[in-house]
Amino acid sequence: MIHPHTEIRFINEIIGHGVVATKFIPAGTITWALDRLDREFTPSEFDKLDPLYQNILETYSYRNKLGNLVLCWDNGRFVNHSFKSNCLSTAYDFEIAIRDIHPGEQLTDDYGYLNVTEPFTGIDEGTTRKTVYPDDLLNYASQWDEQVKAVFDDILEVEQPLGSLLSKEVWNTINLIKSRKIEMASIAENYYNPSNRINHQLIIN
Repeated sequence: MIHPHTEIRFINEIIGHGVVATKFIPAGTITWALDRLDREFTPSEFDKLDPLYQNILETYSYRNKLGNLVLCWDNGRFVNHSFKSNCLSTAYDFEIAIRDIHPGEQLTDDYGYLNVTEPFTGIDEGTTRKTVYPDDLLNYASQWDEQVKAVFDDILEVEQPLGSLLSKEVWNTINLIKSRKIEMASIAENYYNPSNRINHQLIIN
């Protein structure tokens, strides 16, 4: 579920529509959390779908560490890519604002951590990276981890409208991380290795 203080707006002719903040969202805010209405499709389920459905999933879903396609039921599926994203994913099925997001500003993700299957070139934002690759999670996880760690403690300090979507276990983990009793899990845990599916199929067969 996407943060409630957002809405869909037309950005421009190149980007199309995107998710925009309607109120101030401070760093450390959970901007998206996996919820019970989000739909998950296994690769075998995807393969059996009509091409019309496959096209929708390829456009609006992301691939989790199991290789399953996750389709967000709400406006979360319209969050656009940016090489300078203001939101980052975690290993705990939620995303976090890594800096303050002001009203009228777009909420953005780096698609590099969404396990894309094919490289694509993004809009030039003046960054060194120009292309998103399937293995970006392996190459940039440490960089993204540092950005998340910088604001992770703020999770317990700011208002969390999506807080009820997190399990008690996840909240307990957040508290343990803040108290420095355990280390924050790396975003690299979200990486899906396509060869795992091939190996799994070989074992079944």
